[in-house]
Amino acid sequence: MNTRLLAFAALTAALSMSAACGSQGGNSAAPVAVNETATDMTTETPSTSAEPSEGASATPSAPVSASPVGPACASLPASGKGSPAELAKVPVGAAISDIPSLSTLARVVKKAGLAETLNSAQDITVFAPTNEAFGKIPKNQLDQLLTNRKSLRALLAYHVVKGRKAPADLHGELTSLEGRKLTVSGAAPSFKVNDAAVTCGNLATSNATVYLVDKVLMPK
Repeated sequence: MNTRLLAFAALTAALSMSAACGSQGGNSAAPVAVNETATDMTTETPSTSAEPSEGASATPSAPVSASPVGPACASLPASGKGSPAELAKVPVGAAISDIPSLSTLARVVKKAGLAETLNSAQDITVFAPTNEAFGKIPKNQLDQLLTNRKSLRALLAYHVVKGRKAPADLHGELTSLEGRKLTVSGAAPSFKVNDAAVTCGNLATSNATVYLVDKVLMPK
């Protein structure tokens, strides 16, 4: 229990601290370049306990028995790497890397230095923008975001909420680890987070529940 609490505290601290740093300039969706030497966010801060590698499994929490929902779930492999059965065996950072439609997000998470943090967290829900979602961001804005680690971490924190959320739990407002609200409308299998449609959801990993969304969620 202590290890679980420490892992979640580490995730919350890593994401919320960088979110605070990245949002001091206001609530504009466009990232603002900052001097990254002001706060040391260039590498993940080592915890006092060993963190699992990206491919290692986090300590499993309560199993999630419900099946994935959404039209894009049909594109997942029926078996083997990237299939729902295999995703349930690995932590969320590794699972993101195993889903082909999340390859851009996997690179973004790695660039932000948060893969290990996500892998060692427990009981979270991640709204994962697909490759198509990142493709909708203007290239100059995306390039600026990718060069600003503080803003990048703040943005990723906005895509994570506490607890494993089943489709029935997704309604009204949810508070992200970034601190601002997400608004869920509709109901499974056709529902939205802010203005992003959930294309495949309720994907269980060993430590999280994942919902693929067709837009990058921008804090307002």
